Amino acid sequence: MEIKLKETEEKQVAYIFYTGPVEDMGDLIGEIADWMMEQKVEMAGPPYSAYYTSPAEVAPEDMQYELGVPFIGGATESGKVKIKIMPAQQVLSAIHKGPYNEVGLVYEVMMNKVIEDGYQMTGAPLEIYFNSPMEVPETELLTEVQFPVVQV
Repeated sequence: MEIKLKETEEKQVAYIFYTGPVEDMGDLIGEIADWMMEQKVEMAGPPYSAYYTSPAEVAPEDMQYELGVPFIGGATESGKVKIKIMPAQQVLSAIHKGPYNEVGLVYEVMMNKVIEDGYQMTGAPLEIYFNSPMEVPETELLTEVQFPVVQV
């Protein structure tokens, strides 16, 4: 697995902060998609999730995460859908190809890299989803894992 240090670009995102099982993501992305159509804005990149708790540490119904989609255009918040600017930042990045339930291995390898190379995490880990189980077989799923970091 190749781990790269890279700079992300600033982006405007629509997101929902959620507490509950990750299996609810399909419903959440549907809510954001509906909001985007109502607001007449254009998707500007793949969906992402940011995890504020770990499945190894909390029950599925207590998982806290944010699901979001970058977009272009002017819009207003509505219901659960909020808007923010994600700043440009330095991240360690790795691409995982395969089922979502195997992404945890990437986290382990990347955390070791953070420790070995003297980085400090500056935010929650992100997963960016380049395709979905509705488009490709599980073995072809592409997920980028990003750890926001600074060198210490």
